Amino acid sequence: MSSSAKIETADIRVRGVSMDEHRLTVELMDGRAISAPFVWYPRLADATPQQRGHWQVAGGGYGLDWPDLDEDLSTEGLLRGAPAPH
Repeated sequence: MSSSAKIETADIRVRGVSMDEHRLTVELMDGRAISAPFVWYPRLADATPQQRGHWQVAGGGYGLDWPDLDEDLSTEGLLRGAPAPH
């Protein structure tokens, strides 16, 4: 007896972004939210709130770019819990 189940593919594109004093939170299209501390990303940690607020969705929706800070993060890296390399 065989059965087939439809496997849903997670949609890890960026839906929204929020930040507080210490943390970045990225909401994904599939409903999940990923939070990471700014200390994982020194360019964001050292940035002003105005610089942090100047971001754009990049990479076809799978990443974030802060052009003034030369910082780029991918949703895949955020999901892996990968801090910026030192």
